[in-house]
Amino acid sequence: GPDSEWEQIKNGYIKMISSAKESIFIQTPYFIPDASLLDALRIAALSGKDVRLMIPNKPDHMFVYWATYSYVGELLKAGAKIFIYDNGFIHAKMIVVDNMIASVGTANIDVRSFRLNFEVNAFIYHRKTAEKLATIFYNDMKLSHELTFQQYKERSALIRFKESVSRLLSPIL
Repeated sequence: GPDSEWEQIKNGYIKMISSAKESIFIQTPYFIPDASLLDALRIAALSGKDVRLMIPNKPDHMFVYWATYSYVGELLKAGAKIFIYDNGFIHAKMIVVDNMIASVGTANIDVRSFRLNFEVNAFIYHRKTAEKLATIFYNDMKLSHELTFQQYKERSALIRFKESVSRLLSPIL
């Protein structure tokens, strides 16, 4: 929380992502990473890791929704797979790496969760639990559609404008 000198949850996520050998699965309602987390995910995707991000189809905060889409584009370009959850608003906050370690908790992937809000996440070093969470992710993929890089590139000028404005505001979202 704001009373801590370190961003423990974000640092834990970066450690998990950096240690990945095969896969990184993330579910989050808000994806507004800072440069260090975005770089870690981009490097993982460019290194051939199976990076999958699941975000909601239905926004609850428009600026956050469009800012999320601006960051998603960078991951798509690096080779990550993006899934849009179609079965309502997904509020899960989970990361699973290599079906071996996982984190579940209250923290979104945004500056507010990492620096301003009091959040709690469990970091789970138990293979069977991580495998169960990966199964949940796979089941949720069946209720999602994949956003391809081609589809992303073909979005309208209006959507690009909304993303740009929202991205400018992302440090305060």
